[in-house]
Amino acid sequence: MAGPKARNRREGLQAARLLMVLSSMAPLFILWAIRGNSLISDPYFIAFCGLMAVVPNAFLWLRVRTAKKQADRRELTVGSADDHRDHILVYLFAMLLPLYSADLGTWRNLGASLAALGFIAFLFWHLNLHYMNLVFAVLGYRIFTLYPPDDGNPLTGKMGLALITRRVSLSAGERLVAYRLSDTVYLEADA
Repeated sequence: MAGPKARNRREGLQAARLLMVLSSMAPLFILWAIRGNSLISDPYFIAFCGLMAVVPNAFLWLRVRTAKKQADRRELTVGSADDHRDHILVYLFAMLLPLYSADLGTWRNLGASLAALGFIAFLFWHLNLHYMNLVFAVLGYRIFTLYPPDDGNPLTGKMGLALITRRVSLSAGERLVAYRLSDTVYLEADA
């Protein structure tokens, strides 16, 4: 049975994770800004959508820059790796398509869309899907879930890590160095 510390252990960099989730939603805010809203005048609505698209991505860029500057690097050993291109489909169908097509023409519909966006943001944050970002895909990165090699220790190798890399495949036993963006998301140093 796990002790109180093990049950209550939380991943660090909570604000970083939240802002990474919000940065993954930037395409939705760009689409909303283009589409407009009949309730809120364009200058305010476009400014809000622009801020929601730019600020979290600027934070993500700043987090990558800070990790590099502080040499917040880890050596990772691949036990097994899963390519998660299918997560892009989850991203598209869970967030972009339903929320883009939502009617924002009444206060009630706008409120419901923002509540749905909040639920999705919470789920992406809670399920550690905060690495989903269209910018990574545009820049040619892939996302792999890495599991460490089985070393017989019952406390290691249980939790996967997301690796953002330009590689197209990873082999068991391969060692690489990556910058820590959050406790479970790493960006390969030589990528």
